[in-house]
Amino acid sequence: MIKRSLKMKKIIALALFVLAAVPMSAINEMSKPTVGSPEDGIDKENVSFTVKGVTFTMVFVKGGTFMMGATKEQGKDAKKDERPAHNVTLSDYYIGETEVTQALYEAVMGENPSDNVGADLPAETLYIVDCLEFIEKLSALTGRTFRLPTEAEWEYAARGGNKSKGYKYAGSDNLSEVAWFNDKDYKSHAVKGKAPNELGIYDMSGNVDEYCADDYLPYSKKNKDNPMVENPGKSKGQVVRGGNFSDEKGDGCRVSSRGYTPGYVFGSLGLRIAMSAN
Repeated sequence: MIKRSLKMKKIIALALFVLAAVPMSAINEMSKPTVGSPEDGIDKENVSFTVKGVTFTMVFVKGGTFMMGATKEQGKDAKKDERPAHNVTLSDYYIGETEVTQALYEAVMGENPSDNVGADLPAETLYIVDCLEFIEKLSALTGRTFRLPTEAEWEYAARGGNKSKGYKYAGSDNLSEVAWFNDKDYKSHAVKGKAPNELGIYDMSGNVDEYCADDYLPYSKKNKDNPMVENPGKSKGQVVRGGNFSDEKGDGCRVSSRGYTPGYVFGSLGLRIAMSAN
């Protein structure tokens, strides 16, 4: 069973201790330089890291206010748990350009639990505790504090952030352009095989479901600043987003579609990491 007690605060606490001693031999490139600051209106650059020969990129997401949930473009496909639509304001952050690949997961963890094996395929068949352990070790190797994205951060990035064109899916109204779904072989695909969204982020619709930091609970009408929902006693499970390769009609691939963990692991559960900009 997924251990519900391991939440967002533990992710941060587990990673902070590594900042004083970073094993530089494990890192070929810490990051690209950034430009500007969150206050001056100049977007920062994306940041790349190389761990044991595997490079991954974090995309900078400029903060802002957006309408989260069942917005107009979702039409009749929007479900009850996507309502009410509500305003959310987020600070600047970074999110993974792709889902965590098996190459990166194995470089960090020394093992690969995925059912469908391939270096450029997303890591999958993961419990939430596997994701938290991976994040802890990745943070130790890089000296940065990685974490799961909040549900609000995930949706804002999927919508294209401040560059959003109001698409139903992450980067298009044509799901086939941006997503792997309805796969008759029930297998994931290599990351970056479809078109990216407005921010240059790949596979936020389809391929594998992605864990978020929040507990799955109903929305409220209140406007929120940097929300992260924690209430495991009332929650049905951990939020997952994005839909997956076996989604027959692609409904779970919509940017506002919500899901939660069923209490056991299966081959479409993966992750995408985030990092605060400050």
